[in-house]
Amino acid sequence: MKGEGGISDEDPTKVLAAGGGVTIEELQVKMAEFTRERNWDQFHSPRNLLLALVGEVGELSEIFQWKGEVPKGLPDWNAAEKEHLGEELSDVLLYLVRLADICEVDLGEAALRKVKKNGLKYPVERCKGSSKKYTHLTNVVNEEEFRVDHI
Repeated sequence: MKGEGGISDEDPTKVLAAGGGVTIEELQVKMAEFTRERNWDQFHSPRNLLLALVGEVGELSEIFQWKGEVPKGLPDWNAAEKEHLGEELSDVLLYLVRLADICEVDLGEAALRKVKKNGLKYPVERCKGSSKKYTHLTNVVNEEEFRVDHI
């Protein structure tokens, strides 16, 4: 059975998540189709996508500029402000997904590897409650231990 966007409901790697979330693969497909339909592949070099991503991060930053610390959940923000935030977050995500796709990086797998690597750099017993970089924690181990081929 085909679901939204022609994605198979039975394929666990492509199906919409229970919370309404989407997979990275679904976003890659949608962005590739969007780009192809407009003949924009010619403009989507890694450099151009990176610069567009940086620009979108700047637009996202502007939303928080001058607001000071903002509590989780954004309780003082109105619906329009939250919608604008969602749009800018989406722009950043979409450019990131497109950049990873063009560079042939499996973003999901890379992110999981990075979380695992960070777990080794920041073991709970050494960093819980601390914002120090791993190089400033006590009993720091050699940087060589954090190479991806050791994970």
